[in-house]
Parts: sequence; C-alpha cells; structure tokens
Amino acid sequence: MEAIMILMNHNPFVELASTISPTAMQLFVIAMIALVIGGTLLDMVHKKNVKYFFENAKKTKEYATKNLPAGKAAAIVAKTVASDVMTSSEFCGVKRRVAHLLGMYGSIFLWVTTFILIFSYSAIGSTAPALVTQLWHLGALMTCVGGYWFWFTMRVDVAAEAHKWYRIVFADLFVLALVTSSTFALAWSFTQFSAMAGWSVLFFILYVVSNIILFGGVYWSKFAHMFYKPGAAIQKHLSAADGSYDHLPEPADKPKEFGLGIKREAPRHY
Repeated sequence: MEAIMILMNHNPFVELASTISPTAMQLFVIAMIALVIGGTLLDMVHKKNVKYFFENAKKTKEYATKNLPAGKAAAIVAKTVASDVMTSSEFCGVKRRVAHLLGMYGSIFLWVTTFILIFSYSAIGSTAPALVTQLWHLGALMTCVGGYWFWFTMRVDVAAEAHKWYRIVFADLFVLALVTSSTFALAWSFTQFSAMAGWSVLFFILYVVSNIILFGGVYWSKFAHMFYKPGAAIQKHLSAADGSYDHLPEPADKPKEFGLGIKREAPRHY
C-alpha cells in the first residue's frame, strides 16, 4: 500500500523536463486546446448544430403555452446541470450511468491536473502538491475503469447486436483514444518511476500519440458531442416547462402499457 501511495505522489513531468523543456510541454498543451476549439468549430459549421439549436429554440417559443419567468427558467437550468450533466441522470441503467460518471470525472481530473502539473510543476526540482499528483493518477485509473467497462460490456453493437468486442468502427475513435491515452499515462508513470527507461520512452510516445488522436480527432469523433448535450438537455426541460414540448404532442395521461413481453427479457435489441 505504501508503494502505491509513493507512486501516486510521483510527478512524471518533472523527470520528463530533463529531456523535454517545460516550455515545449506547455506549447503541446496549448496546441491540443487549439485542436479541440478548431475541431468543434468545424463540426459546428459542417453539421450546423448550433444553427439548428437556436432556430429550434426560436420556433419553440412560438408554440409555448406558458410564460416562463426568468427565475423559474434559471432554476430549471440549474437543476438540469445538477441532474442531467453532473450526475448523468439521463442514463436509466445503473451500470451505464456509473461507467459514464467514472469516465467523465476521471477525464476531468486527468486533464485539469495535467494542465496544473505542466504549467506549474514541470521544472526540474519542483515539487507538486500530493493531492494534484494523486488526482492525476486517480483520474487516469477512473477513466480506464469506466472506459473499458463500457467497451467490453455495454456498447450497443456488442451487448445487443452480438458483434465482437474487438470490432472497431470510426465512431469508436473518441472512446478508444480516451482509454488508451489514460492507459499509456499510467504505464508511462509506472515505468518511469520504476526506472524502466526503454519502456518509459515507449509508453510516453504512445501517450503523446493517443492524445494527438484524441484532441486532433474532434471533428471526426464524439468529442464535440460533450458540448452539445448540456444545451440539448436544458432546451428539453425548458420546452416541457413552457408547454411547447419541442413541437411534439403532450405526453398522454395514461399508464404505460407495453404488454407482457416486456417482462420476459431486458430491452437489448435495437
């Protein structure tokens, strides 16, 4: 247990500074941020998501049957962020929800602490707070657990369509790059800490390449989807509150009747 805690307190970027300058590391991080922004903007222009969102919101107001006060609208937004975004309540299955939360918060911990370590504690001789390095390792581990759990057991084409777990399509770019970058981060830190020079270099290169694919592939992956989901969830709840229901009929005031067949097995066939 003590050895694990010592490893968790290890800052791999300090030792990296002996071969790659902190300035170069910082420029790489800035380049990755620029790739995310550029890829998201290209995605918006190509798919016209934002244009559709605002046009739909404008049409929705015309169908509204209630005048929604600003205070109530703000409360709905806050509740949506707390429920749909922060705790992923839109997932009805407990396992899917837990896997998603592990991946989401693990990625946030990993990315935020990477930024802190590189911009504040990457110079030779610097000492990072234990909490920051621990969250860096914990974030990578959480992402791996949530990502691999989803990959091997919950993907629709694996769980419901009987495809093999190793079948890869272009839509898998995001989740694969995410889990492999976290895996290589942990492997790089461990091998560097264990003075396994050759393996450390290999895993560092793979860590860098997987991050380039992750952040550089925003335009082709589901990465940009993370920025649209909160807005769509907020619009959904606001339209239900003002009576517009996104131009759809109001929910029927009747019990849900799906027949006895729904009880025979879980809905796994799509």
